[in-house]
Amino acid sequence: MSKIIVLMGAPGAGKGTQARLTQERLGLPQISTGDMLRALREAEDIHTTQASGRLVSDDVVIGVVRERTARDDCRNGYILDGFPRTLKQARMLEDLAVEQGKDIVAIVVDVPFDVLIKRITGRRICPVCGEIYNVHFKPPQSDETCDVHPGVKLTIRPDDSEEKIRVRFQTYETETAPLIDYYKSSNRLYRVDGEQPTEQIYREIAPVIANGSHSQA
Repeated sequence: MSKIIVLMGAPGAGKGTQARLTQERLGLPQISTGDMLRALREAEDIHTTQASGRLVSDDVVIGVVRERTARDDCRNGYILDGFPRTLKQARMLEDLAVEQGKDIVAIVVDVPFDVLIKRITGRRICPVCGEIYNVHFKPPQSDETCDVHPGVKLTIRPDDSEEKIRVRFQTYETETAPLIDYYKSSNRLYRVDGEQPTEQIYREIAPVIANGSHSQA
């Protein structure tokens, strides 16, 4: 049976990077609710809620996920990055998995809080090519400008400000972290150390996606 891979972890844990690697190497599409919701900015209520660091309503998010995962490229499974974020959304996903005839496997990327803060507050993005830098871990060659496009000043995403980050972490702790217990209780949770090199993290995740095996959680 094909799988729905739920990638979990606090903001900045590296879920998106692992989802992209899995998409490139295993051919499973990455379904990022954050990216999809940012694409809906013409709906001002969605954009305002997302930029504040609070969660968009469950009905809006599940509608977006249902529409996207009904496409042909998701027939053999897909990776969810950013969904579910609440227990209510997790239960909605259970129903969707049954409808689609898929199993759910959850993977949580664990990273200490202090490392996450540096990852997020240090993140810089080139507005031209989208290249991502970090002033702590992957700084550009020239201060605050893109290596690929010299002279182009790097930007900070609005939801990467310290104030928004605090809201996002609070939201994660109160609403999203309980999902770890939810999936652990049904033996569908796999943990991976998110401080490891990117390739090592992927080498631990890939067998779980391919075989559905579980690690001690």
